[in-house]
Amino acid sequence: MSHVFPRQINAAPVKAVSSQGCYITDETGKRYFDGSGGAAVSCLGHGDADVIRAIQEQTAQMAFAHTGFFTSDPAEDLADLLISQAPDGLDRVYFVSGGSEAVEAAIKLARQYHIENGEPQRRHLIARRQSYHGNTLGALAVGGNQWRRAQFEPILVDVTHIAPCYEYVGRSDDETPHEYGQRVAQELEDEILRLGPDTVMAFVAEPVVGATMGVVPAVPGYFKRVREICDTYGVLLILDEVMCGMGRTGHLFACTADDVSPDILCIAKGLGAGYQPIGAMMCSKDIYDTLGQGSGFFQHGHTYMGHPVACAAGKAVVSAILNRGLLNNVHARSEQLFGALNSKFAQHPHIGDIRGRGLFVGLEFVENRDTKRPFDPSVKIAARLKKAAFDAGLICYPMSGTRDGKHGDHLLLAPPFILTESETDELVAKLGDAMHALPELSDI
Repeated sequence: MSHVFPRQINAAPVKAVSSQGCYITDETGKRYFDGSGGAAVSCLGHGDADVIRAIQEQTAQMAFAHTGFFTSDPAEDLADLLISQAPDGLDRVYFVSGGSEAVEAAIKLARQYHIENGEPQRRHLIARRQSYHGNTLGALAVGGNQWRRAQFEPILVDVTHIAPCYEYVGRSDDETPHEYGQRVAQELEDEILRLGPDTVMAFVAEPVVGATMGVVPAVPGYFKRVREICDTYGVLLILDEVMCGMGRTGHLFACTADDVSPDILCIAKGLGAGYQPIGAMMCSKDIYDTLGQGSGFFQHGHTYMGHPVACAAGKAVVSAILNRGLLNNVHARSEQLFGALNSKFAQHPHIGDIRGRGLFVGLEFVENRDTKRPFDPSVKIAARLKKAAFDAGLICYPMSGTRDGKHGDHLLLAPPFILTESETDELVAKLGDAMHALPELSDI
């Protein structure tokens, strides 16, 4: 009998025993194609020799040194590497153990910055509906997915949520994409004015919405307008790239595609590629210097922040992405993958949208393509598709609640950056097999 507390209490998980490249093998010897990188984590695939070597060497030299006393070469080197590639203005890196911690740190830093900048009245956070920013209480409060929030609402801090930039559902027929983006961005200014322009501390958003809405990029011009609004009212822009960053969209930082720089940026997942648990919050020089000229102390911290082995792994991962031409492969395989998905599924009566950037792809399932009406939640499309795909030897990321936390189904693909042409074809074929196993989706 297992004493592990699993995610699904009444369904024993399959035991994985080995992994290599784009595949994970279970204890029976069955191989699974890792088409979602777990949860958009395994960007280098499995068994990368350079990352393994970096971990081994750092562990042998020094496994741990608490940041209350020391810094370390791995932390310094990884921070330098990230800042050398970062959007303009970002200057400091605060290493944590994952995405939720990075977002939590960002929220606290935003609040402390305004206090030390002489504006302690700035206390309100604004985020977007159907966003996901993590599972700690602060990050969960910022997230806009009602299903995840519901039972914890009484203990969450108050955060207001505006509309996401969700073109497939939100843009009307008489709007251009640019007009639509400007309209939904205007909700941010309206909400700032409603709350009080000098009371809002930050706006939090994912450049490409991942898990809860199914890989939804903003339309061109949306984030430019958001940046302008934040600047007008002294509101910090926090971008959450935990899932979409670190090369996943074809850019090391996802916001590069939107030509915008945040005040605070959060990364994780692909930063460690699954080899070590690591995340980071990056902030501007102005924010850092404000604390430095004030209290000189960020009132936050975790035991394993700046962990030398995790930072050594992160440096090896980012170096591999940059030095092996993997971003070029992301673009090449992205073109192939989108081409194959559109060729196979663009006319499918129950696939309403195929979207994304780079090797970050979403498919939204609908009962009626003409009206974009989703399946009834009782049909459980996402849960059944996940099982069918797993049975077919494909790990992917289906989720329900796409539209409002309850209605709608989508599937997320985030394969490793080492994906080959033949593996791309295999991914699409296995997805077709999984869909064919569901009567509602079998018309392919």
